[in-house]
Amino acid sequence: MKRLGERIKRKREEMHLQLNELAKKVGISSSALSQIEKAKALPSITNLKLISVHLHTTVGELIGENDVLANNPLVRFDDISFVEENQSGCSSYLLSNHGPNKHMDTLLLKLKANANSEGVVHKHPGQTFLFVLQGEVVVSLDDTTYALKKNDSFYLNSNVSHTILNPTSTESDVLLVSTPSVG
Repeated sequence: MKRLGERIKRKREEMHLQLNELAKKVGISSSALSQIEKAKALPSITNLKLISVHLHTTVGELIGENDVLANNPLVRFDDISFVEENQSGCSSYLLSNHGPNKHMDTLLLKLKANANSEGVVHKHPGQTFLFVLQGEVVVSLDDTTYALKKNDSFYLNSNVSHTILNPTSTESDVLLVSTPSVG
C-alpha cells in the first residue's frame, strides 16, 4: 500500500500536478488523495483507474506489476518465452523480461531448413543487430543480399525492408537485438 501511494505521488509530481488538481480531476477530495499518497487509505478500483488515466499511466504500473521484472533481470534459457512462428518455420523467442522502459528487444530466431523471417521480423523505426549463433543465413536488405556464417554479425536500420533466410538444410539460430517496434 505504501508503494502505491509513493508511485502515485511520484507520477503526479513528474507531471507537475498539484495534489488538489489531481484530486479534482479524479473527483475526490484533496484530503482523500493525500491519505492515499501517505498510505493511510486505499483508493477504490474506480478511483485507482481514474488516477491512472489522469497520470497517463496504467493501474498495473501504479500497483507495481513491473517491479518484479525490473528487479529480476535474469532470464534462464529454460525460461525464455515463445513469441511466434511463421509458416516457413522461423520461430522467435523473447530472451528478456518485458518492461515499460525497455529500449531494446532481445530475441532468439530459430530458422528451420529453408525458413525465412517474413511475418516474424518486422520493418519499424530504429535499428537491429543480428549475430549468427549457429548455421548460416542470408540477410536481404532491399535489393541487396549478404551471406552470414556462424559468429558473423550484421547491423541495419530497421525501417528498411529486410528478411533473414536460412538457405541450408539444417537449423540456423540468430540472436536479434532491436529497437522495440510500436504496436
